[in-house]
Amino acid sequence: MLALVFVASASFNTTLADKKKKKAKAKTETVAQLPVTTASDSLSYAAGMAHTQGLIPYLKSQFDVDTAYMSDFIDGLREASQHENDARFKARNAGYQISQMIDQRMLSNLQKDLSGSRDSLNRTIFYQGFINALQGDTSIYTLDNAKEHFETRLAETKELTMKAYRTENEQWLKENATKEGVKTTASGLQYRVLTMGNGAKPSADDEVTVKYEGKTIDGNVFDSSYKRNPQTSEFRCNQVIKGWTEALTMMPVGSKWELFIPQNLAYGARQAGQIKPFSTLIFTVELISIKQKENKK
Repeated sequence: MLALVFVASASFNTTLADKKKKKAKAKTETVAQLPVTTASDSLSYAAGMAHTQGLIPYLKSQFDVDTAYMSDFIDGLREASQHENDARFKARNAGYQISQMIDQRMLSNLQKDLSGSRDSLNRTIFYQGFINALQGDTSIYTLDNAKEHFETRLAETKELTMKAYRTENEQWLKENATKEGVKTTASGLQYRVLTMGNGAKPSADDEVTVKYEGKTIDGNVFDSSYKRNPQTSEFRCNQVIKGWTEALTMMPVGSKWELFIPQNLAYGARQAGQIKPFSTLIFTVELISIKQKENKK
């Protein structure tokens, strides 16, 4: 028999501090209790109590339930338990769950997609369109027309937002190039020497050991070897983005440089994890060593 287990550990019998909580508790205590007499009754009752462990924090985190209204939750729980095979009740309950999904996922994600644009979403109108589609109401749009309008507008919004982001990154590089100590290569790679080593320089097919941290121009750190154990990473110079390959083959072992890599020497128009398309990347790189190549006979 499968049992629902709530991960967080907390007692169901939490203290209800305010009057509203006490009133809710009193309300639930007036319900007639079933007799617990047989061994089966005792086991069933104990199992029911045991499976409330962690329920309170679960309700708070997953359903945003205020514990001041536990009596309402219990009323809903009791009602649901009495409608196990009721098709109408199941449909209504599904409506509650889809509404929660709309508010917590759909609208939230769409607002992120529209972030920085002139467009926004009206929750009430969104629900109206959602419900009308389910009812087959085509007085404003057919489903196909609505989908086409939404996808076209979203694509236009993303294009404008991406264009603005690309311009912002290009402008940042132009300003950065004028800062003290920053050098620019023919490819557009910018770098600043923090420490100049006196060791050998690797070739493109050499395997190197490095320490590094990478971030975008807004300061968001998307990767860092310093947060791992060991703190070093190993790879061939030609196995990484173009900006890294160029920089590494200019760095003597023992060097620590700051790299400012334009998008065309990084991931370009591709999304790479947390890295948006057309992102300028900033890296602090330490070249620790070059792996000795094996002599082939």
